Amino acid sequence: MQLSSRFAELVEAIKALNPRVLSCDLSDIIRVETDKTESYETLARSLKPWRKGPFAIDDLFIDSEWRSFIKYNLIAPRLNLEGKSVLDLGCNNGYYLFRMSAQNPAELFGFDPSERFFLQFAFINRFINAPIIYALKGTQDLGDFLERFDTIACLGVLYHRSDPIATLKAIGGALRKGGELILDTLIIQSAQSAALTPKTSYAKMPNVWFIPSVEALFAWLERTGFSDAETIAIKPTDTSEQRKTEWIDGESLGDFLDANDARRTVEGYPAPVRAYVRAVKR
Repeated sequence: MQLSSRFAELVEAIKALNPRVLSCDLSDIIRVETDKTESYETLARSLKPWRKGPFAIDDLFIDSEWRSFIKYNLIAPRLNLEGKSVLDLGCNNGYYLFRMSAQNPAELFGFDPSERFFLQFAFINRFINAPIIYALKGTQDLGDFLERFDTIACLGVLYHRSDPIATLKAIGGALRKGGELILDTLIIQSAQSAALTPKTSYAKMPNVWFIPSVEALFAWLERTGFSDAETIAIKPTDTSEQRKTEWIDGESLGDFLDANDARRTVEGYPAPVRAYVRAVKR
């Protein structure tokens, strides 16, 4: 995979890794034990910011911004991936892919256009060597994978898309009939079929376009070819799940909320709440 020249040194440093791995644990903290003949901290820190995780390599603990096992453990009871073709759309550094690999899918893909996240994945996978196909692709590339997948996970992506309907249609096109979508998205808590459209940003994120109610989300799914939509969980995002650590640069959730009222973002919108949903392609 060809990466930008600005990452050439990191690419070569990752390729040069030749760890002797003694054990690997793909549970909440993805943990690797080696023979400790090398130090990996300098390279790991050069790959910051680490958004998803955590990871541990010997005594090195990569304390990512998100404690991603909280999200994964919500959806894990609904995942049945053995022998299936699976895609994690917007996979970041592959934390969820590594967790999914323990279920022995027939093939496991991750799409994300970020070169830095790919390098984080490549770094971790030098120790795990999981059979994961990671591509610098996004929603716009799903048309090349028509009816390819049995399961698509789309976690924390939909609200970043300016056309969520087109995104759901593209996901449906890449699923086989009867295939499942596991979706996590920001929602507003309302009994109405409605969506919040932030004026300029939401929680300091300028690329948040639409935040639907669950009723509106289910209507979107119905109109884009999905059925049997069901809510797995609804959970507010709090600082036990997302917070600033030494492994990221810049701000995190605590900086995105009103300093006087944590129920509101700095813009005055309701604080983040997420719905975890499963739906089936008709």
